[in-house]
Amino acid sequence: MPSHDAAAVPARRAAVADTTIQTPTGSPTTSTSLAPLDEQRRPAGHTGGISNATCKVVMALTGVIFGLFVLVHMVGNLKIYTGPEHFNSYAHWLRAAFVPVLPHEGLLWILRAFLLACLAGHLWCGWLVRTRGRAARGSTRRKGMAASSWMASSMPLTGLILLGFLVFHLLDLTTGTAPVAADAFRGPELEASFAYSNVVASFSRWPVSLVYGLTMLALCAHLAHGLVSVLLDLGAAPGRAAVKKASAIALAIGLVVAIGNLTIPIAVLTGVVK
Repeated sequence: MPSHDAAAVPARRAAVADTTIQTPTGSPTTSTSLAPLDEQRRPAGHTGGISNATCKVVMALTGVIFGLFVLVHMVGNLKIYTGPEHFNSYAHWLRAAFVPVLPHEGLLWILRAFLLACLAGHLWCGWLVRTRGRAARGSTRRKGMAASSWMASSMPLTGLILLGFLVFHLLDLTTGTAPVAADAFRGPELEASFAYSNVVASFSRWPVSLVYGLTMLALCAHLAHGLVSVLLDLGAAPGRAAVKKASAIALAIGLVVAIGNLTIPIAVLTGVVK
């Protein structure tokens, strides 16, 4: 036979949930120590929904995609050294790939839509993690950070620089929108591309080349820290030596991409590519 005390357990739990504490002034205040455990574990500023762990996985996966994209994009950019005919043929192929299975520029628009979705997820998750972290930290600010810590804290800044440059780059060499694009810009035609002359015309303007160079430094820093974060955010737990080795590899990749791209405006300004 169950005891009468067992039957009273639900009532006791309800009473505990509504327990109040009398303040010195006599006004009742709900006890925060009796809040559900899952609420106590939430970081300050957490508004529910997607967790920080999920956000970091999304940022890691999209970061890998962006890393591969900038690497492949750099390889394509370096084809400019093969001459106008080959470079323009490559640019035209990107637009005509898989025709007539896909419409003209179909592959490009599929890639653009996919990358735009990745960018939206990357930015949204980054904003959530950043906002929650600032709310949890409060007014405390770090001082005397090491170089690696500085690179980590500068990720939002370098990310904003890259986002701004992306918009500028598209207006300059994709849509040819004035006044961003050079006056000599020529849009692609159904059977021809003028990518080579457009790149030369754009980088012949030294302010554009300077902005491009500074952006490549931001890209290098973003890649150097971001690629290491991918390992940690995807659940890897390497030792300190392994982290240092991964950091060196990530920095090398960032430098290769940045320097490879930087050679192009330098080559244009010095007349090597004209």
